Amino acid sequence: MVTMPAERGVRLGFMLAALVLSIDMVSKSVIVAWVEYGTAIEWLPILNIVHVLNRGAAFSFLHDAGGWQRIFFIVIAFVVSIFLVFMIRRAGTPRTERICFGLILGGALANMFDRIVRGAVVDWIDVHWGPHHWPAFNMADVGITLGAASMVAHAFFGKTPLHDANG
Repeated sequence: MVTMPAERGVRLGFMLAALVLSIDMVSKSVIVAWVEYGTAIEWLPILNIVHVLNRGAAFSFLHDAGGWQRIFFIVIAFVVSIFLVFMIRRAGTPRTERICFGLILGGALANMFDRIVRGAVVDWIDVHWGPHHWPAFNMADVGITLGAASMVAHAFFGKTPLHDANG
């Protein structure tokens, strides 16, 4: 049986989702097991390994909202994940978009898993320049960011279909 290119794109999208999910879950498990909560370990001059919990979203948005945000972000991640699965499987979705959706899906599932199991998202990557720190993040966040940035880059710089002179 010959595999259709669209089928390969669907598989690739789901394989990338599984890869991001796996890398994130393993890395967070290592941090939880080996790095004491609240600790920062200098790894490179601009990179620390930390162990922090984020009960909010990106940049700790709603971190101190009182607890209701956990269910809110789980529901959002669940709905977004269903949408992403649909978009990866949809017949007309270009391969590049399937790849981007797969990266985002893996990150969304990983952070949703953390919220369900741990009650908060484990963040462990601390990039800084001197005393100026970027908010800590994790590999799920890397997948989401790469997927979203690739979508934007493709929208601006990707190939566009040629149109005839009549429009």
